[in-house]
Formats: sequence, structure tokens, C-alpha cells
Amino acid sequence: MTEDTGDTYQKELLIIDLQKANRYAFLTLLTAVIAFGVPYYAIWTEQFTAAHIKGTFRQLTTRYSYLLGMIPLLVIGAGIVLHELIHGLTWSLFARNGHRSMRYGILRKYATPYCHCKEPLQVRHYVLGALMPAIILGILPAIAAVITGNFYLLVTGIFFIMAATGDFMIIHLLRNEKRGDQVLDHPSEAGCYIYRNVEC
Repeated sequence: MTEDTGDTYQKELLIIDLQKANRYAFLTLLTAVIAFGVPYYAIWTEQFTAAHIKGTFRQLTTRYSYLLGMIPLLVIGAGIVLHELIHGLTWSLFARNGHRSMRYGILRKYATPYCHCKEPLQVRHYVLGALMPAIILGILPAIAAVITGNFYLLVTGIFFIMAATGDFMIIHLLRNEKRGDQVLDHPSEAGCYIYRNVEC
């Protein structure tokens, strides 16, 4: 839906289909596994021997069995909070009113947490803020895992890359927008308004 704002900008609503996000999440997962899981396996092949897997499982079940159910939940819960906070902290660097322009909550219709920036940002700044959680929580841990051989870090990194699927979908919608365009988060939907500068 496109409308003329009456000045030098043309406004259009861009919304991602969250029902399709599950399908794209699988593709994101597959891409992350190929990008990081394959080199991890090639470098740390000895971790995938039957003896090593049995030894690791035995060690976990004897030492930390009472924590096994809690650790993944704690990591996922903390990661969800951090994901949105990273959005907000990054966007606040470019917002005129800083972090006061950020609002956090949950889209009840989709049971999806969100960070909403209440003022428009340049496309490049918006895209950077959209990418940062995937970089900090996903890509960097996955790279560190490949270097250090930490399997749990690898799984964590791949999970949070997959968790950024919605962000990747929005970035894809903005891929052809110009530097002079402005992006404003939609306050209640998974998407944004693009304000195209018709004079550029």
C-alpha cells in the first residue's frame, strides 16, 4: 500500500508474512548449518566419534543432570531478551531521542517479542540495527565455535541465526531502497513503513 505524504516523501507499508517465517527459518537453519556446521565438522571430526559422544553424554548425565533441562531454557530466554535489547541499543545510536525512542513488548497475535523504534531512521541505520542480534548472538559465537571447537557455542550460534529469520525477511524487503529513504517501525505489525524520497 503506497500513499503520497504530501511532501517530498512517498509512504509504503512493508509487512512480512510470519506464517511464511517458519518455512524461511528452515532455510536459514540449513544455511547456518552449511556455513558453520560443515567447517566445524571438518576441523573437529574427533568430536563426532562414538567414543567421544558416549563420554560426553556420560559426563553430562553424571555431573550436570539436574541442570540439563534448565540451561537451554535459560539460554533461550536470555537470548530473546538480548536480541530485542541489541536492536534497541543499536537503533538508539542513530535516533534523535536515543533510547527514549525505543519501546519493547510482545506482539500478542503472534506471541512474538519486539523492539519498536518510534522515530524514522535512515535505511542503512535501520538495517544495521536489524542485523546486529544475528551478528552478536549468532554469527560471532558460531565463528568462535569453529575456532575453539566448542560444540555448545556452535549450537547456540546456529539457533540465534535461525531466530533472526524475521529480521532477515525485513532486510530483504528493504534491499532496493535508496540511501535517502527513511524507515519507521510499524507499532503493531511485523514490518515497517518506508518513506521514499521522491526528489532523490
